[in-house]
Amino acid sequence: MPTTASKTRTFDVEQVRRDFPALHQDVYDDTPLVYLDNAATSQKPQVVIDRLSTYYEQENSNVHRGVHRLSQNATDAYEDAREAIRDYINAPTDEQVIFTRGTTESINLVANTFGKRLKAGDEVVITEMEHHANIVPWQMLRNDIGIELRVVPISDEGVLNLDALRNALTEKTKLVSVVHISNALGTINPVKEIVDLAHERDIPVLVDGAQSVPHGPVDVQDIGADFFCFSGHKMCGPTGIGVLYGRHDMLTSLPPYHGGGDMIDEVSFEKTTYADLPHKLEAGTPNIADAIGLASAARYISDLDTDGMTRHEHDLLDYATEQVSMIPGLSIVGTAPEKASVVSMAFDDLHPYDVGTILDRLGVAVRTGHHCTQPLMKRLGLPGTLRASFAFYNTRDDVDALAEALDTAATMLR
Repeated sequence: MPTTASKTRTFDVEQVRRDFPALHQDVYDDTPLVYLDNAATSQKPQVVIDRLSTYYEQENSNVHRGVHRLSQNATDAYEDAREAIRDYINAPTDEQVIFTRGTTESINLVANTFGKRLKAGDEVVITEMEHHANIVPWQMLRNDIGIELRVVPISDEGVLNLDALRNALTEKTKLVSVVHISNALGTINPVKEIVDLAHERDIPVLVDGAQSVPHGPVDVQDIGADFFCFSGHKMCGPTGIGVLYGRHDMLTSLPPYHGGGDMIDEVSFEKTTYADLPHKLEAGTPNIADAIGLASAARYISDLDTDGMTRHEHDLLDYATEQVSMIPGLSIVGTAPEKASVVSMAFDDLHPYDVGTILDRLGVAVRTGHHCTQPLMKRLGLPGTLRASFAFYNTRDDVDALAEALDTAATMLR
């Protein structure tokens, strides 16, 4: 049977760290890992790893088709996973939780269903801080049918210009698609205010929550977005699984995204009728094991003291900001007042790739480069940054290791 996550009534980072086996290893010789690349992907707790093993050892079967016991068990586990995700994001019904491969596929699903109804001259509004997955699908739609893409600017500090967003909304605007938390800067966007601005003009909003769900449960009803999407692997779940949530009437009105098994009601050579939600948008055999693993991750995070977890992450952000600010020649990129635990940095005389390579040899795993936000880096006049992104299982010792490694790298390269 699956193991259960450790219950942490009062957030205790050392107790939490014991749940993550990957954190307790050396990289290279006698060099302990300091993992600070959580915005790219998070580590997995043992409970998630065990749940995946249990599925393949005891439950492996296809879903929604078989009359045998194993298939019924797999179907129950898969649909229980949908309920767990519904609870994690406070969706009104299970039908509004569509399993996808991740944030990227979720946005592409909306672009290729909702978006295909648009016509030349219609506008989609995004922002300068979007990652490529929230840029390219709309550009492809622009190439296909001639929609216009309007880009809302940000300040040098990484704050979205809400006046510019308000002015960008016109009778031609058919969708606002905006990131909840910037993966490159850590900026937390005021998505409720953005949704309200758009809804005043009856414009639907898609919120990319890839970087917000790892920091605890979100409330899609409170946010009010028409679509909300995220990936499992950034919130301690498996790779290759994610979710698209949608307002019920919006999802109901969408045409199927892919054709195939499980999304049909009846098929003949003359015509096909389609299944109801959520199966209409989940053609073929789904990623059963990883949906179940994602649900395990959601339950694990929900079982933590999420208020304590939030305070811990804020402390890491403040402490890291303080420590790296003292390093000569190093600047923090992205200083919005509302930030998640992401510290993006740039030396004035060193390339981020060179610094990142030395940090790796010292055991400190950070991300270097453009972070799939090339237009944002161009806006900031940078080739890329060094990004340290903290999860709830990181500690002040990890911050100290980062600061020491940055000092060492700068000394070696100058």
